[in-house]
Amino acid sequence: MDLQMLRQSFQRPGWHQLPAFALLALLTSAVQAQGPGAAAAAERQAMQKLAFLAGRWAGPVTITHGPGAVLHLTQSEEVRYKLDGLVILVEGSSTGPDGTTQFQALATIAYDDSSHTYRFRAYNNGRYVDSELTVLADGFSWGFDAGPAHVLNAMHLTSRGEWQESSEVRFGDQPPQRSVEMLLHREP
Repeated sequence: MDLQMLRQSFQRPGWHQLPAFALLALLTSAVQAQGPGAAAAAERQAMQKLAFLAGRWAGPVTITHGPGAVLHLTQSEEVRYKLDGLVILVEGSSTGPDGTTQFQALATIAYDDSSHTYRFRAYNNGRYVDSELTVLADGFSWGFDAGPAHVLNAMHLTSRGEWQESSEVRFGDQPPQRSVEMLLHREP
């Protein structure tokens, strides 16, 4: 259906009585007729800037919960493209020395062609964070506010191709405190 046909259907008596799903179908087909393939192609191309993430990664992580509360764990990350390259799925897990899982998270990264921004949504322990993600030449960064705290997360590839990531928490004017440090190696 093209836009002219859509306009004509709205000019007919009783158009407002269409069920919501029928109206949605009309609008969806009108948008598709204008070329959603172009937007998807642009989004796939933007997502290729993060191709260096794809694969399995593992290595040490240090998590600091406060003074004297330091955990030394093993972190693993599995990063896969989904939906024909439109979304990146990141599954992370930390295990203790005894092999028990201490932390699990799931995140998605996608590019919004209309706003020209990357979106990062992470889920952990019944909560989620939705943030803009900034793609850097050798990594990415993202952050969020949690009450009085601002959390900033930054990742980059080292000269040896390692995934180096850190998180810092800042409360007001206080200096930032490092809460997470990890150095992951790509697994075969």
